[in-house]
This record gives sequence, structure tokens and C-alpha cells, in this order.
Amino acid sequence: MSKKCIITISRQYGSGGRIVGKKLAELLKIPFYDKEIITMAAKESGYAEETFERAADAATHSLLYSLSMYGSGMGFSGLSLNDKVFLIQSEIIQKAALNSCVIVGRCADYVLRKEKNCIHFFIYSDIDSRVHRATTEYGLAEEKAKEVILKKDKRRASYYAYYTGEKWGQIDRYDLAINSDSIGVDETVAVLGQYVQAWKKR
Repeated sequence: MSKKCIITISRQYGSGGRIVGKKLAELLKIPFYDKEIITMAAKESGYAEETFERAADAATHSLLYSLSMYGSGMGFSGLSLNDKVFLIQSEIIQKAALNSCVIVGRCADYVLRKEKNCIHFFIYSDIDSRVHRATTEYGLAEEKAKEVILKKDKRRASYYAYYTGEKWGQIDRYDLAINSDSIGVDETVAVLGQYVQAWKKR
């Protein structure tokens, strides 16, 4: 791809958003980042990868509130460990976005909101399809799958609101939202690929 293009993918749990992102990156022949962001952030910061993984489950007070109380020039003093790891992760996302890439989750759409060469996608699906995927591909017990899915989505929404002050999944935050199971994962990837090509021509 000659023109730089950073693609962020937000997704409901069980919608197949991660595999859509990975296949899209392969189609466009650009780097793919998901948990790779955590690995890179851990390596740069010295924190264990588990610290970054746990941060999404422990949001309490708004980071925006913390910054307003302590000031944006405070460095890391006055911030909780979870807020620190979010800022470190955000720096890694910004570095990754120096070149074309696909980034899944991690509030990347918000972190890169001022980046002009960005396309933001949201992947969703109906609950039955998500339950089927969660049980057949993610290994969740069928009787608990729906409960886990709804909890995961609630956690993602809370995490997003905590760090951005915005509503996760709000349609006008994305360039395109698509139901991955209405046409299947591979066709979803093809549609997104066509969107990217049209975007490059604009």
C-alpha cells in the first residue's frame, strides 16, 4: 500500500473481529496488532504482560478525571498502575501507527482519533452466532457462553468509557459497522478490503 492507512477494529466479543482484522491485514499485506501491543508495551516498560491484561478489568476512576486533577504534564506521578499501563500501551499504538497497520481493540480508535490516515471499523453480530462461535472456537461451555459474552461486552464498554469518556459501539464513531455473520468472515474481510481501496482513492 503506497498511501499510509491505519485501520482500527473495535468488536463485540464473539463477533470474530480479531480474525477479521488478522485476515484483513494479510489481504492488505500490512502488520497486524492485537496482543502484540501488550508484548511490545511490556518489553518497553518492564511491566509483566499480565499487568496489561489485568488493567482492563480494574478500571475505577476515569483517567480523564485523574489527568484533570493532576495535570497532563505530571508524567506518571499520581496515576494508578492501570492508568500508567494504559498510557504506555497508547504510546505503543501511536508508534505502530507511524506505518500502515491493523490494530484490534485497546481503544485504538480513540488513541488515534487525531490521525488523519485512519479508518475505524466496528464488527458486531447477533447473539446466537456469537454463542456458536464462543462455544466452537473459543471453548466456552454452552450453558455459560451467553453470560460470558454479555459480561465481556459490558467490560469492554466500561473500559472504553473509563479511558475515553465516550460510548463504546456508538455508530458515529466508526467509518463502517458490519455484521460479520450476515455474510461470513471471509466476505466481511473482502468488503472491508474494498472499503479501504475506495478510501485510498478519495
